[in-house]
Amino acid sequence: MSFHTTRPKMVSETVPQTNVLPTYLAKDLTDGGDLARIVLDEQTYTLRITRAGKLILTK
Repeated sequence: MSFHTTRPKMVSETVPQTNVLPTYLAKDLTDGGDLARIVLDEQTYTLRITRAGKLILTK
C-alpha cells in the first residue's frame, strides 16, 4: 500500500471560501480515480466515489 507524500490541495487554496473547516476536493483525495484510503490512528478506511457521484466511507 502506498500513500501520497504531498498534501491534497484544499479547496480554500483555489476557491475563496468563508468556512473555517478544511475542505478538500474528493477527486484530489482519490488522485482522479474513485478510491482512496484514509488512515486514522491505526484504522484504515476506504473512501469511494460511486458512479452516481456519492461518497461512501467504509472501514
